[in-house]
Amino acid sequence: MWHWPTPHAIWYPIHMQVTTMVQGTPIEYTHKPVARSRRIRVTMYPGGRIVVATPKRMGPGDISKFLAQKADWLLRNLARLRQSPAHDPAVSRQEYLRHKGTALLLITERVRHFNAIYGFKPGRISVKNHRTLWGSCSRQGNLNFNYKLALLPAAHADYVIVHELCHLAEFNHSSRFWALVARAIPDHAAVRKELKKIGLSLP
Repeated sequence: MWHWPTPHAIWYPIHMQVTTMVQGTPIEYTHKPVARSRRIRVTMYPGGRIVVATPKRMGPGDISKFLAQKADWLLRNLARLRQSPAHDPAVSRQEYLRHKGTALLLITERVRHFNAIYGFKPGRISVKNHRTLWGSCSRQGNLNFNYKLALLPAAHADYVIVHELCHLAEFNHSSRFWALVARAIPDHAAVRKELKKIGLSLP
């Protein structure tokens, strides 16, 4: 399960390894307190690594209760991801170099296509080998995208591109932001839901 990050999130350096029991199964996760976060976010990776980001005040007890409530989802996806190969930096870089050029051409063309609707002034467009992000927009107006957009169905890639493009006008996820996204992607909620199911575990 992958979540769009808050653009101005600040990660605290206190990362703790914690083990809890969920329906009789030991679950190990990394706890990351996050400034300004208002809710718990669970991210799962190929190989079964789990990261739980929470508001700074929350501790293992709160997380255990939350994971117990999500037990069916958690155990089902954990079993699936444990069958997937864990992240291999060497393989990841090879794949990145192979697809980087294609991804940059695709993304640049689609940014121009959708910006005909909005008329924004994007800065630099970059393609990177992110492990946890599909895309991001900086305060300076630079747009960064994951090279794996080139491997996605067109509708999913377009959603990510429009999402980051709209942050040039609304650096938040307010109703105004989603109204902007809807101008180009009317069914953005459904596409976003499908994208979360895919995650970043593409080869």
